[in-house]
Amino acid sequence: MSLVELIGQADERGLAASGLACLDRCVPLLGGDDEILRPLWAGLADDAGAAEWGERLEQVRGKLGGDGEFGAADGEPGQGSGSSKEEAVLLARRMLAAAPAERSAAGVRAWADACSVAALRIHRLLDPLKDAGDSVDACREGRTEGMSPLVAAELRRQITVLELLAGHGPAGLRPALEVSTEGRRVLRAVVSRRSRRRG
Repeated sequence: MSLVELIGQADERGLAASGLACLDRCVPLLGGDDEILRPLWAGLADDAGAAEWGERLEQVRGKLGGDGEFGAADGEPGQGSGSSKEEAVLLARRMLAAAPAERSAAGVRAWADACSVAALRIHRLLDPLKDAGDSVDACREGRTEGMSPLVAAELRRQITVLELLAGHGPAGLRPALEVSTEGRRVLRAVVSRRSRRRG
């Protein structure tokens, strides 16, 4: 199934994990450490965690309130003199800002879908190799010709997380977190290389 189809069929836990995994992989842009989202991941393991989602989310937002590794990124994507790295930071901030206060199926479905698009755009912006593929929407629908390696890897991770949760339920959370951790390390390395070139 395509990524769009997997999101369409996912349950509340799978959707929350999908959105959270996308955000987790982009944490390096927000200046967060590797453990910053662990309380939200832990809350996905049981239904009781849904009640604490909003409170834990606000705590995360408070800790990530400062500038990311690329500094401030004000304005709208593609406007003004903002660079691709600044646009990537802005997209990551929007992922965090858009997270729903209540972990309802309807709320997390819209968030998971938006996070999927944003994370792919971020990887496209930061990939040092030109992405010759179709639009992000096209690759989410399965048209993957010409995608750059960084974008293709992010697409695979998004699909894998959804498949793990669909196939294993709560037991899929640990391997899903491992997939996300791998992706975060990759993006952190990309961020680091860009910062060195800028310096």
